[in-house]
Amino acid sequence: MSVTLDDIRAARRRHDNPEVVQTTPVDYSRSLSMRADATVLLKMEHLQRTGSFKVRGAYNKLSQVTPGTVERVVAASAGNHAQGVALAATTVGLPSIIVMPRNAPQAKVDATRGYGADVELTGEDFREAMDRAHELAADEETLFVHAYDDPAIVAGQGTLGLEVAEQVPEADTVIVPIGGGGLIGGVSTALAGVAPDVRVVGVQAAGAATVPQSLDKGLPVSIDDANTIADGIATGGISELTLGLIQEHVDEIVTVTDGEIAGAILLLLERAKQMVEGAGAAAVAALLSDDLDVAGETVVPLLCGGNIDPGRVQEVLDHAMTDRAQLLRLQVRIEDRPGKMADISRRIGAQGANIREVRHERAMGTLNVGEAFLVFQVVTSGRGQAENAIAAIEAGGYEVERIN
Repeated sequence: MSVTLDDIRAARRRHDNPEVVQTTPVDYSRSLSMRADATVLLKMEHLQRTGSFKVRGAYNKLSQVTPGTVERVVAASAGNHAQGVALAATTVGLPSIIVMPRNAPQAKVDATRGYGADVELTGEDFREAMDRAHELAADEETLFVHAYDDPAIVAGQGTLGLEVAEQVPEADTVIVPIGGGGLIGGVSTALAGVAPDVRVVGVQAAGAATVPQSLDKGLPVSIDDANTIADGIATGGISELTLGLIQEHVDEIVTVTDGEIAGAILLLLERAKQMVEGAGAAAVAALLSDDLDVAGETVVPLLCGGNIDPGRVQEVLDHAMTDRAQLLRLQVRIEDRPGKMADISRRIGAQGANIREVRHERAMGTLNVGEAFLVFQVVTSGRGQAENAIAAIEAGGYEVERIN
């Protein structure tokens, strides 16, 4: 069981409905190019219908179903595959049931229902949702659509590789996020066939990285505790199919931290004006990491998804802003008497920083009688202003500690 360039080309011919699968644009990023010392062209797959590449594989799979042979479609997904299957099934006239973990982002749950699927929330993670989906797909009239362990799915995802080769024929390196490996399996196979000199780099979140171990052992390795803000690539494992394609066609694997992913999300929002999810930003995080050298190259990071829950947006922004010292939590020891909060607030304000919130802490063992802590949450323009604000507080004789 494998996937060939002919399979991918056939999948592309099936993508004949622009209301389902679209050709997504490529956009030059001056900011990222300067940071990476390269020419960076972003493949904007997060602008795909359903907000990710997943519809490519799902539609390739379901458009081949012989009418009358299947009564319903079942899939398990943390979100993006769910939406792709839901739209593809509705388009070809099949009802669908998607099993999602109970902690799936609400935005993805709502969107999946919006594309016509019945959603069942089961289990604490992707694996438990997968077990339930297999139970539902036990009868012969039900078609189970796997997120990545299926040649038709992988071939559909591979059409993205054909697009990249056509849109950026001068590409030297393409950076591809990896969850279960369906995207990189298809993209790397396509590029090996039409642009064999292109380097294909896979990127995984450190908290969900299974490919390095799988390559070392020569067989798929899974983990039960995949933990990353990039929920779209937190599958906890790959398959024999996708591992084989990675072994054959992928040149390099890089892992990135959640902090690096959060920073990439914020950077894309600020400089490229693009809102992407953690999985979608992983390729940019790899681009900017010390583990990947792309100096002087033309590089194409795949922004593979844009379905990010609003709550996660705030979490990511807070994390990235904290890392940049744009969001501070300052604990200041004071004599607990009137005027101290006002004095410290004036000192912070004089530096141009903004106080978001403040609270008193009095019942702490490290405090002497008559003392308190004031804990300020402060928004600054960056490290320089943050350092000035802390120095201004200390100049008033206060003991101050940054606690985030």
